Amino acid sequence: MIIDIKKKQDKITMKVCGRLDTTTAPQLEEELGEELSGRKEVVLDFAELEYISSAGLRVLLSAHKTMKKQGGKLIVRNVNEEVREVFVITGFSEIMDLE
Repeated sequence: MIIDIKKKQDKITMKVCGRLDTTTAPQLEEELGEELSGRKEVVLDFAELEYISSAGLRVLLSAHKTMKKQGGKLIVRNVNEEVREVFVITGFSEIMDLE
């Protein structure tokens, strides 16, 4: 998995490429842990994300809760059909801001 980060004041965009699974979820969790504090908006660009597992969903849920607590917003953009289906089946499409 490759994560490309772009920062702009209190907003950050993270482009996530590859697979978000048990092996790679800790990497995203670490990156998010370092970047969420003080942010008003975090955008995860999933245009090049091929797959997401329950471990990846757990990281997203944790980040979503953290952002909500600090009055911010976690946005997931450019979700392909396969990944979107996982969000719908698990109910994450009702919880997360998908664009």
